Amino acid sequence: MKKTILKLPVFIFSLACLAASGHALAEENPITGKDKHMGVATCASSVCHGKPAPDANSYALLNEYRTWSREDLHSKAYKILFNAESKRMAKNLGLASAHTADICLDCHADNVPQSQRGPKFVIRDGVGCEACHGGSEKWLDSHYKKGVTHAENLAVGMYPTESPKPRAEMCLSCHLGTKDKFATHRIMGAGHPRLAFELETFTANQPAHYVVDQDYLERKGQIESVTMWVAGVYYTAKQTLELYNSHLLTANGMIPELSFYDCHACHHPMDKKTWRQTSIEIGLKPGDLRLNDAALQMLVGIAYIRDQEGAQRLLQLSRDLHVASRKDVNSLRSSAKAALAELASMEVALLDRNYSSNEINSLRQRILSKSAAGQYRDYTSAEQAFLGVETLTLALNQSERYSAQMDSFYASLASESAFQQGRFASVAKNLLSTMYP
Repeated sequence: MKKTILKLPVFIFSLACLAASGHALAEENPITGKDKHMGVATCASSVCHGKPAPDANSYALLNEYRTWSREDLHSKAYKILFNAESKRMAKNLGLASAHTADICLDCHADNVPQSQRGPKFVIRDGVGCEACHGGSEKWLDSHYKKGVTHAENLAVGMYPTESPKPRAEMCLSCHLGTKDKFATHRIMGAGHPRLAFELETFTANQPAHYVVDQDYLERKGQIESVTMWVAGVYYTAKQTLELYNSHLLTANGMIPELSFYDCHACHHPMDKKTWRQTSIEIGLKPGDLRLNDAALQMLVGIAYIRDQEGAQRLLQLSRDLHVASRKDVNSLRSSAKAALAELASMEVALLDRNYSSNEINSLRQRILSKSAAGQYRDYTSAEQAFLGVETLTLALNQSERYSAQMDSFYASLASESAFQQGRFASVAKNLLSTMYP
């Protein structure tokens, strides 16, 4: 987990803005789309996006390639497959090599089929431009022409990264996984690190290759950081529930896919006797495996700000989900479908407009109160709680005022192997009393 140091930008677009312009909200993922990927080299020349410095006379910076290649870790994703750790993992998995295996390339590169690779496409480029912006076959020539609008580019295949749902689904396709590409427990057992993701924080920590100025807002619209954070939490929960209904859940036969569960429910010292039932775990008993429900936990808290009855229903459905996971596969899938239906009914209320200062303040107080009360007992949910509090504090322009306290809060999560829930709760309690005396 990387701490956000800079103020989160007020950027990105709203569901309402995109809908009003007539664009669909469910474009195909850039990797699964049908258009050809023409390759990073088609974008990297000095007359396109490869200038040595930003161009003050253009609505785009035009040095985006240099930012990506020098500062963005996505450009190094393929190269990582050659290091000693990747080689060891490939050997453990029985692969000839990490850099030739689809199981690795699907997330460490723009691994589209050979038939969709243009003449300048090179797999070695890693997670390049079109892995996010979509195959440029139909919009490469038009997107830089004067008079061509962003809406027109979207209509011919450019992926709307500026919109919450498409952005979340694209990022989550690797940072969480889909039914077609997923970091299974077997892959993690071979040495792959635990996947951790939160859309707004990860976006803010990426080196920006755009500036949210007036021209940008006119072309693409705006959504504030808190709404993007909520969208990330919402779609993470949604995609997780959908995966329960995929073949992955029981792909290993008698043993369910363990990566769906809280890693630290098993991976903790045997002398760590701290089990205690939280409000969302009613029905679970000591020793029961616990689903990784960090996004659902956070979403319940968010929902209380705008739809308390819906939040209460979602809380009960979350409890039902845990209980069902101890029965059988059909029960779990049935509970997941019920939770998905509830999420669908809440989507508009949660994402149709930005959050007011009062809502942001109330939401932060609620997360801190739950943290202080020990409700986020596992590392993953505590991690999400911290990231939420940080995003909300930045949105309230209070990051400098509470800098020291937020540093302590972050430090309580410095090591997941040495995570102490009591310390996390204690720091949260101190922060709560400081922010809300």
